[in-house]
Amino acid sequence: MTLFSYPVELTPPDISAYAAGNTGTPYIWTFDSGQPGPHVAVSAVVHGNEPCGAIALDWLFKHDVRPRQGRLSLAFINTAAYHAFDAANPNASRWVDEDFNRLWSAQVLEDANRKLTIELARAREIRPWLDSVDLLLDIHSMQHKTEPLTIAGPLAKGRELARAVGTPAVAVSDRGHDEGVRMRDYADFADEHSPRNALLVECGQHWELPAADIALDTTLAFLAATGVVPQEFVATHRPLPVPDAMRFYEVSGPVTVETDNFRFASDWRGFEHLPQGSLIGHDGEREIRAPHPTTVLIMPSERLWPGKTAVRLAQPVA
Repeated sequence: MTLFSYPVELTPPDISAYAAGNTGTPYIWTFDSGQPGPHVAVSAVVHGNEPCGAIALDWLFKHDVRPRQGRLSLAFINTAAYHAFDAANPNASRWVDEDFNRLWSAQVLEDANRKLTIELARAREIRPWLDSVDLLLDIHSMQHKTEPLTIAGPLAKGRELARAVGTPAVAVSDRGHDEGVRMRDYADFADEHSPRNALLVECGQHWELPAADIALDTTLAFLAATGVVPQEFVATHRPLPVPDAMRFYEVSGPVTVETDNFRFASDWRGFEHLPQGSLIGHDGEREIRAPHPTTVLIMPSERLWPGKTAVRLAQPVA
């Protein structure tokens, strides 16, 4: 499949200086303030062709960001895929063997009979660290140029954290993908009775220049909202733009591809608002139509093979 081509405007930073880590796990760094507080983490390059998160973490390292309370972790995740990035073929390094962001169920992580891939080995390697994280921001980007958004998960606590961070202006609540569990939804992050919480931010198109600014602005807003860095640090080093009023959308479910003949009815790019009954696409002979009075298309994909999410269908909520 030939994916839509966008120009590569971002230069992935050299992260080799961060390879050793300081936790015993490569590319994961944790700094302890010595004061009580949560373990706050920012993760990048879960997908190897999404450099905006690496740019944001590189900025934090170069500005010696340290926590004033609790602990702060900065983590480069799927580094094997990241190091394989080639601007001449930028879609090729999303992963090495399989999608890292579909592995985060105990069933998958603990399955001794599952084929050991590069991504599964890395997921198992970082799992003990992730088990210690209280508040996570996972930085991503999207196939198409569309409005940046936060994936807050299906629970009220995720929406509350998104509101506290305040940027991007769009927050989406969903239950993930039929294909597998995202890191954002791992374990207690998806437990309504646990205070542990996570957000996933989609910073715009993978390689467009604004994605790097959105990643950094969101990261600093997250660190300030969680109390791990003071507001004064952000104001001094990178004053953030005044956020727009937040808008929330709830996903009723993903459209999961079932056949080898899925095709969209139009060249959807994301955030189209369609009236109920509008034709979205076909999966074999099955019609996919808009189920809500106002149906919003969230991140339509070009990876349209069986088992993959074609698009998520949402509606505005208060």
